[in-house]
Amino acid sequence: MEKEEGIYVDITDEEGNNFKLEVVGEVEYEDALYRVFLPTDMEEDDPDYGFIILKCTEVDGEEMLDSVDDEELLEKVYAVFMEELFDEEDEEE
Repeated sequence: MEKEEGIYVDITDEEGNNFKLEVVGEVEYEDALYRVFLPTDMEEDDPDYGFIILKCTEVDGEEMLDSVDDEELLEKVYAVFMEELFDEEDEEE
């Protein structure tokens, strides 16, 4: 897993709402790349605070981020991300 802390992206959802997200990692799953983010405009104790996983696709040579609507797929990608995250932490000790 590649660490990308300190990198921020601004995204706009389908309803026109703007969000600033911090990239905390990326994971490959079934030949697709997913980026993992944390919101920067939300307190950690907010019930909606947590990882946001978006699928990376390329359109006309430009990286695009797409939402993932399949809950089962999201859970699998999350599990791979957490496994890789904890493996890295164990290696650092």
